[in-house]
Amino acid sequence: MNHIHTAQYNFCTLFIGLFVACLTGPATAQETYRVKENIHYRSGVSDDTYIHERCVLDIYYPEDATGFPTVVWFHGGGLTGGEKFIPNELKEKGIAVVAVNYRLSPKVKNPVYIDDAAAAIAWVFKQIADYGGDPGKIFISGHSAGGYLAAMVGLDKSWLQRYGVDADKLAGIIDFSGHAVTHMTVRAERGIKETQPIVDEYAPLFHVRSDAPPLVLVSGDRELELLGRYEETAYFYRMMKVAGHQQVYLYELDGFDHGAMAAPGFHILLRHVNELTKK
Repeated sequence: MNHIHTAQYNFCTLFIGLFVACLTGPATAQETYRVKENIHYRSGVSDDTYIHERCVLDIYYPEDATGFPTVVWFHGGGLTGGEKFIPNELKEKGIAVVAVNYRLSPKVKNPVYIDDAAAAIAWVFKQIADYGGDPGKIFISGHSAGGYLAAMVGLDKSWLQRYGVDADKLAGIIDFSGHAVTHMTVRAERGIKETQPIVDEYAPLFHVRSDAPPLVLVSGDRELELLGRYEETAYFYRMMKVAGHQQVYLYELDGFDHGAMAAPGFHILLRHVNELTKK
């Protein structure tokens, strides 16, 4: 594998990558895909109407294939809003995509939404083989709040341990512009303003470790990002390196703000999924 430790993408680089992808087309163009929607990933809790409403996921997968990778995708929305969706950029790429809803603040408080993310990932580990996927090729990803959830669950092993899953079995964590410090909504629930960063056990930065799964960090343009998100991401990258992690990657997408950076980021996600699952 070609180890790229840092990279800064500009418009030209992205255009070339996307143009090549369009020319080559998906590697599995002859496959058919199915979607199963609103699968409950928590059992025995149907009497809780909010859990019944929000703790559901959709799975999009190649119907007649086996051994394919899976990307678990968490939507953004500041932990206060948002809705699951299958990103168009990940369709017909020979992979499964699991789009997850989770409970939201202020109806619930921290750490309920983190635990929901862990429960959904654990469901994928236990069920993906039934759909043809390889449990050894599960990636977790998301944008903004979704990236924060992916990083939290992937780095702090305690969340998946409670569901009998080892976080180190993840094939990779791909974080699109998620908080590296304690999330602003977690802080808001404590009365802390968004411009006052803290790092505690609810910050991915708190859990940097050398033995974590491969970690891909993608940020928008540092001058356009939200609340210093690029600098958070860059420091997260640096501390993972200092801790001795050997497979951490940092990308800055020139010209793209916090909302717009997700679409070009999928090119990076797919490249790393392909490289990390090569035989």
